Amino acid sequence: MQNYIASDLHSYDEFLSEEHKAVRDMVRDFAEKEIAPKAAEVDRQAKFPAETFKALGKLDLLGLPIGAEYGGAGADYRSYAIAVEEIGRACGSTGLSYAAHVSLGSNPIYLFGTEEQKKKYLPKLTSGEYLGCWALTEPGTGSDAAAQKTTANLDGDKWVLNGTKQFITNATHADVAIIMAMTDRNLGKKGISSFIVEKGTPGFYVSKVEKKLGMKGSPTASLTFENCKIPKENILGAVGEGYKQALMTLEGGRISIGALALGIGQAAFEAALTYAKQREAFGQPIGKFQLIQGYLADMATQIQAARLLIYHTAWLKDNHKRVTMEGSQAKLFASEVASRVCNLCVQIHGGYGYIEDFPAERYLRDAKLCEIGEGTSEIQRLLIARQMGL
Repeated sequence: MQNYIASDLHSYDEFLSEEHKAVRDMVRDFAEKEIAPKAAEVDRQAKFPAETFKALGKLDLLGLPIGAEYGGAGADYRSYAIAVEEIGRACGSTGLSYAAHVSLGSNPIYLFGTEEQKKKYLPKLTSGEYLGCWALTEPGTGSDAAAQKTTANLDGDKWVLNGTKQFITNATHADVAIIMAMTDRNLGKKGISSFIVEKGTPGFYVSKVEKKLGMKGSPTASLTFENCKIPKENILGAVGEGYKQALMTLEGGRISIGALALGIGQAAFEAALTYAKQREAFGQPIGKFQLIQGYLADMATQIQAARLLIYHTAWLKDNHKRVTMEGSQAKLFASEVASRVCNLCVQIHGGYGYIEDFPAERYLRDAKLCEIGEGTSEIQRLLIARQMGL
């Protein structure tokens, strides 16, 4: 990793406590030493970094926002955003799987689960013994999350699930999956419920593994349910609360995707700055040319604006405020900034930016996912407009 980092300017330290700074320094140190050196291989081999996740569990990072009584660290959302940014800065794939495990695979159980469910699953999820995933998207539904086709019917003391989920992060390695399914189609989105399904349950299997443009080390796959029977008590919350739970889960999850985009953009900026200082053309480093300076100035400014938006949103969440608009704004802005910054990183590298010997091309491929996952940029704009009363 390069020497320059945004926090060297102390431009946002006033928003962070000493505890936040300690989390940042700890995660950054681990990420630079243990995650970044493996990032190219993780991408090239489309290899899920299982050992890294075991180590993250030992550092109490897999349960960062989860209460200590369930094996978590009991930290706030700013700490979690910091961790996602630093891990994403080292490796986009690892950052995505980390965010999906914490925000989507674990946090809904913490927020909506019974005491028995929390005690059963959270200690294993926070320690790294279990990996989690969350399944909302289906073939043909995409952004229309209320149009669920997967069904769950109560048969005696069992729920019977049928259907397919698509584009599920961590699906191939997850030990526990949280599934959205229709329990009453006549009620529309109020007929959606969520369920906890364990790996190895008969009738539950991974049906397709996707080959992707970027984030290749973070597995994405389809999950299929064929008369999959799970215990009646595996419903998460009450019947019909699944859609409401999904909205609340995504509201917080968008902060983490914004932080992930921020980390990737920061890494791309650092790479571009270092290259501009070292690469010479026409007798001087290319960073001496005003056009390159303009690119780098824009990159630094946009990244810092995204960082402040994300950390402000996390602060609001820590203070028990709804962040429906702010979360969408943070995710929208940070993801689009990351794509712009990564594209300029490739441009500054010239021909070297287009080959695998340099990380610039990986940053660009990884960043694009942040404009799509957990609600596309178009959906974020729609949500923001609705909060404006339109």
